[in-house]
Amino acid sequence: MASKCGLCGPGYSSPLVAMKGPREEIVYLPCIYRNTEVNKPDYLATVDVDPKSPTYSQVIHRLPMPNLNDELHHSGWNTCSSCYGNPSKSRDRLILPALISSRIYVVDVGSEPRAPRLHKTVEATDLFWKCGLANPHTSHCLPSGEVMISSIGNPSGDGKGGFALLDAETFEVKGNWEQEGEAAEFGYDFWYQPRHNVMLSTEWGAPKALAYGFKMDDIAAGLYGHSLHVWDWTERTRIQTIDLGQDGNIPLEIRFLHDPGAAEGLVGCALSSCVFRFYKTKKGDWAAEKVISVPSKKVEGWVLPEIPGLITDILISLDDRFLYFSNWLHGDIRQYDITDIRNPKLVGQVFIGGSVLKGGPVKVVEDKELDSQPEPRIVKGTWIYGGPQMIQLSLDGKRLYVTTSLYSGWDKQFYPDLVKKGSAMLQVDVDLDKGGLTVNENFLVDFGKEPEGPALAHEIRYPGGDCSSDIWL
Repeated sequence: MASKCGLCGPGYSSPLVAMKGPREEIVYLPCIYRNTEVNKPDYLATVDVDPKSPTYSQVIHRLPMPNLNDELHHSGWNTCSSCYGNPSKSRDRLILPALISSRIYVVDVGSEPRAPRLHKTVEATDLFWKCGLANPHTSHCLPSGEVMISSIGNPSGDGKGGFALLDAETFEVKGNWEQEGEAAEFGYDFWYQPRHNVMLSTEWGAPKALAYGFKMDDIAAGLYGHSLHVWDWTERTRIQTIDLGQDGNIPLEIRFLHDPGAAEGLVGCALSSCVFRFYKTKKGDWAAEKVISVPSKKVEGWVLPEIPGLITDILISLDDRFLYFSNWLHGDIRQYDITDIRNPKLVGQVFIGGSVLKGGPVKVVEDKELDSQPEPRIVKGTWIYGGPQMIQLSLDGKRLYVTTSLYSGWDKQFYPDLVKKGSAMLQVDVDLDKGGLTVNENFLVDFGKEPEGPALAHEIRYPGGDCSSDIWL
């Protein structure tokens, strides 16, 4: 799926070239059974998203993992556009870290893209013994040809923000990316920008605190993060920590602008429901400023007197024009024009489930944004449980795919019906002229009807790369 250039490697030569790439025909996404009533392994689902296909909007293949209770979560590639100049590289292996078991699965998607098969299992002991890390999360391919995976903890369940390196040919664990003693207190996501010799990473919390649910007391106890970490890319050392304060509680997904020369980007902070812009200062260090704040809603009938939006995923379009993010608890996806990145402008919003639906158990008594509670979302006769969570944008920016499960332990706590009934995958059509989001009523994958029982589907990946997997040099 690379653009035609003669001798070229995986992906595309630039983000703007990627926007002209082929339309997605299939997608991969992990489906989770941990914390559900189904005692089966998690699996990788292949979904047909080609409207010309007779199996459009259906799961066409399922690859079960060999173990129980892994908690598959995010995924990445053995190689991507950062290796575009290397014709010996091929994007044919999907990297699937397991958040709870700490295994790493390597899936062959090159031999039969519509029917992936397991290539290798990296056992947790390799990560424990060679790196002192556990609970792997984000996977990125590196220009060196290696695969780098962030961790959120150590083998004891405490927080630890380090990084493991895998050989991209053998997928053996090589050791830590960071220099000894440089790991951060917490970890989660990361993004690198070699032209500025920098990488930034974020923080979730201690695995033993978040494994089975969320407790507000754990915030005060210091078991969740609120900082960004700045790393020297070549020296592999942590050179700065940016404390975002209470407005930056639980900073999760981080995105540089796709322009490889850009020295700024955005990060979504879940609990505080704020988006911060991070940027390189004239002095050469890094700073952050809040540019979006989603107000909490005062409610009755919920576990707390206020419901935060809970920003859990963010994306930037490949032309750096739009920001998208999901409010998992409020139930909406938002589209912002970020041509002036310091002053994002809300141009699109659509509700897909959430905790404040009209007619539900929660009554909103004060809302600074809406005049009334949103209607339930029903697509093709199916009630959508949970709220919008993982999102993925088509290369041309016209379609946004969304799933509704966050993480099984938190799904069970905040959306018990989601765990019982299963999650969903929907498609949202994007207006690129004036802005605007509209649910495609003809597309639905109901994971409540899976053969082994209702499943929790998570992050979405395109075989040819996408705006959250690929980094340009």
